[in-house]
Amino acid sequence: MTKDNYFQISTAIDYPSGRFHLGHAYEKICADVIARWKRLQKNKVHFSTGTDCHGSKIERAAKESGKEPSKFVQEISDGFKDLCKKLNISHNDFIQTTETRHKKVAQHIIKKLEENGDIYKGNYEGPYCVDCETYYTEKDLDNNNCPIHKKPVEILKEESYFFKLGKYQDFLIEHLEKNPRTLWPEKKRKEILNRLKEPLNDLSISRKDVKWGIPLPFDENLTEFVWVEALNNYLTTIGYPDNKFKDFWPATHVIGSDIVWHHTVIWFAILKSLRLELPEVIVHGFINLKGEKLSKAANLRVDPIELAETYSPDALRYFLLREIPFGDDGDFSEEALLARLNNELANDLGNLVSRVLTLAEKNFNSKIKSSEIDKDLSSKLNLKIINDKFKDLELHNVLNEIWKFINECNRYVNEKEIWKLEGEDLENKLYNLLESIRIVSILLSPFLPETSGKIFSQLGVKCENLEEAKFHLIEEYSINKSEVLFKKIEKKEIKEPKIEEKKMANFTDIELRVGKIEAVKDHPNADKLYIILVDLGEFNADKSLQIVSGLKLAYKKEELLNKKIIVITNLENSVIRGVESSGMLLAIEDDKGTLSLLTADKSVLGSKVYTDQPDVKEKKEIKFNEFKSIQLKTKNSKIYYQELPLKTDKEEIFIDKNMPDGLIVE
Repeated sequence: MTKDNYFQISTAIDYPSGRFHLGHAYEKICADVIARWKRLQKNKVHFSTGTDCHGSKIERAAKESGKEPSKFVQEISDGFKDLCKKLNISHNDFIQTTETRHKKVAQHIIKKLEENGDIYKGNYEGPYCVDCETYYTEKDLDNNNCPIHKKPVEILKEESYFFKLGKYQDFLIEHLEKNPRTLWPEKKRKEILNRLKEPLNDLSISRKDVKWGIPLPFDENLTEFVWVEALNNYLTTIGYPDNKFKDFWPATHVIGSDIVWHHTVIWFAILKSLRLELPEVIVHGFINLKGEKLSKAANLRVDPIELAETYSPDALRYFLLREIPFGDDGDFSEEALLARLNNELANDLGNLVSRVLTLAEKNFNSKIKSSEIDKDLSSKLNLKIINDKFKDLELHNVLNEIWKFINECNRYVNEKEIWKLEGEDLENKLYNLLESIRIVSILLSPFLPETSGKIFSQLGVKCENLEEAKFHLIEEYSINKSEVLFKKIEKKEIKEPKIEEKKMANFTDIELRVGKIEAVKDHPNADKLYIILVDLGEFNADKSLQIVSGLKLAYKKEELLNKKIIVITNLENSVIRGVESSGMLLAIEDDKGTLSLLTADKSVLGSKVYTDQPDVKEKKEIKFNEFKSIQLKTKNSKIYYQELPLKTDKEEIFIDKNMPDGLIVE
């Protein structure tokens, strides 16, 4: 087997700071489909996934749970392993960055970068905010104040190790311009190229205060920056630096759209320094719940294991792959999943298999011999289009093409009225349909592995590659009909999350006020929720506002007390795990699950938050989805609505922690 027959694919390794959600499942399913398709093409595939176990957030979450970091990450990593098993993910390796093999590779790579002259120790001098423990550039500052805390910064000087990232800027631009398949879809490649028009600074790779990490090989007092260390897992899993890794490298990475910079600019530059070929990066979109991003802050979650157990793993896989164009964001709706299960899986595919096998069993004692192929039916299957669609990563259109042929088979059954036929004529029609079903099962096996396995078993055949997706291959079928492939589920059985239908609202429809957190207590029925009491001053002088919020993994109680935050005061009341919540505090969440509050330290309690001029119109009660339609976003550590910054009469609204631009307020 030559190197051309080897293929490595990976998902991003997940951050085990909390339980998985549907987005994690989606990424693994998409990578699994590609891996299985490559195996159908007779490639030797290495498919890896895993968990990114180090960093300050893990350290903090473990402490708050009362567990050692190693035990904390292992328990959550085991949950991700269970998810892979439940969804029939065909990975060859589940890697955790706490493993000895990964530590050896991570330290080896740092040494290689140093040997190649791309690491240096320097004095990082610049503006520093003690409160958020962050260095800033001069352009980040607001009149010499920290953009987050509005306090004067200090000029600090600290020793740090740097990777010469800026050295590779021209190379990165040239590579991305000349190799369009390096980063897919095209819109993501253009985004990175646009960002690379700005100067590319060197990257600090050492962390002094983060103890839960891999020590630098040449300075045990410092740990590696997690976004350098974690990326190395893709080489660890194929045995780098031993020569055998070269069979599989370069890899294909399947990742989410929020970590493209890390997997292209940082990772590509490191690989270039290591004198290694660059991988291809495939970027999928986010999954929304009826238009709303799944979020810890808003407590919006969908459990993929629960869905798989309710509807079957293949039904969930099929829905996500057929419903969401690969590379784009898409909506999840349990109602839509049910419709595809009942109409396409149960009706189109399931009934076709059941009808054909029943006729074979009834009329020919389950034995169907080879006969002439009906070219009118077989010509309806266009394998070239299917292969081309897969090559272009149009996974939803691959399924669409396969389903066109399934529908042609159903039309063939009905138009020929095969239930009325007898003898040789019937056997010929059944053979054509059995061959069609077999080929369909081969093509569907990457998408619906469990279902295809059941069909092969009922047909009495075993097919393992695309070369077998041709007619007139089986000499005789020996049918072993069993249970139906998919059972229809009545709509009344759905236990769908109670999310209101999305309605549009204007910014002037919401009442935003400045409040101060005066008390924080644990939610009695939820480990990850706080009950927070907010003082709104004269605006709501009679009583404090009670809010249930998912801030427990992001802030300690003492960190929240007396913090001035932004609150929606005209939000419809809700009951969350048995506790009433009135209003909602505003926060944002980054790709690692870190939450940050919106703050207004200088403002009077109860102050109105606005963009242009405060209005005096009375606000009606609004629903959560109406607020979400407004989309407040981060920019330069401030909050904007349609290019206008949010502010009070005293100041503009800032976020509490250093976060990237473009995040949407929850």
